[in-house]
Amino acid sequence: MKRFYKDVTTTDEGGILLDGRPVKTPARAPLLLPNAAMAEAAAAEWRAQGEEIDPRSMSVTGLANAALDRVAANPAEFAAGLAQYGETELLCYRAEEPPELVARQAQRWDVLLDWAGTRYGVEFTRVTGIMHKPQPLSTVLRLGDAVAAANPFELAALSPIVTISGSLVIGLALLEEAILPNDAFDAAHLDELWQVEQWGEDDLALETREIRRRDFLSACRFLELA
Repeated sequence: MKRFYKDVTTTDEGGILLDGRPVKTPARAPLLLPNAAMAEAAAAEWRAQGEEIDPRSMSVTGLANAALDRVAANPAEFAAGLAQYGETELLCYRAEEPPELVARQAQRWDVLLDWAGTRYGVEFTRVTGIMHKPQPLSTVLRLGDAVAAANPFELAALSPIVTISGSLVIGLALLEEAILPNDAFDAAHLDELWQVEQWGEDDLALETREIRRRDFLSACRFLELA
């Protein structure tokens, strides 16, 4: 779509105005952001557009649309879907070998599981190999409660964070500001980055990972704004 506006401003209610006309979500709801910082971030995306509007460069606007159109209608159901990742928590599945990779997983992942254990009063079942083993029911329920306490904008951000990383614990650590975004992404991709160290980088794999990193970090930024 070609750019059809000149001026972009924000309202006291957190709305975005294009030449004085309010921006709406794809479902035609008013695009109202929860705070001035997020509203200004979304407005900056609209201002930065060239002759054509590129939705891929508007992550704040896109996630805000998702929060209002997809999440806000039923936050509990949306949160329950994300909470299911706690049943197959990435950080609990460890390599059998080589010893160097086993040690690196323990070094990078145990600190996150220990944090979650202390923060939420839960225990985790660590698994060697890829065969599924259930986590304690109390752990799944308490982590689910933590997700359910998030607001729709936080949930919209957690969705790509958790799905890209495969880790509910990493998502909650970011929500609680217990880990930095780039460190979180690297922790989630520890096995892949280990393989790169051993065998070198594949150009296609690198391109794919950097796209995931971009989307992951955009969601982290949105989470900070929320």
